[in-house]
Amino acid sequence: MDWGLIIPVVAISIGPVAWVANNWVRAKHGFEPEARRRRRGRDGDVDGERQVLLLSNENERLTGQVSRLEERIAVLERIATDPAERTAREIEALRDR
Repeated sequence: MDWGLIIPVVAISIGPVAWVANNWVRAKHGFEPEARRRRRGRDGDVDGERQVLLLSNENERLTGQVSRLEERIAVLERIATDPAERTAREIEALRDR
């Protein structure tokens, strides 16, 4: 066997074969192939910026919602752990207002 010819051919072939395998796996799992991502160029940046803006807005909304829920949980924990007579007094004090 002529290893002097086989080794360079295998060494040169590894890159393209790995690229094809990578794109096949990406396509199989629903991701965009590598070649299309590269060709998109600047247009992809605008879409990316919009996506970051949408995610930032959603993050702010969810952070506010978590804060409100934490406050409600704190009130419920206080009600559950306080003695019954103290809770009753506070409720009566609120009714008297």
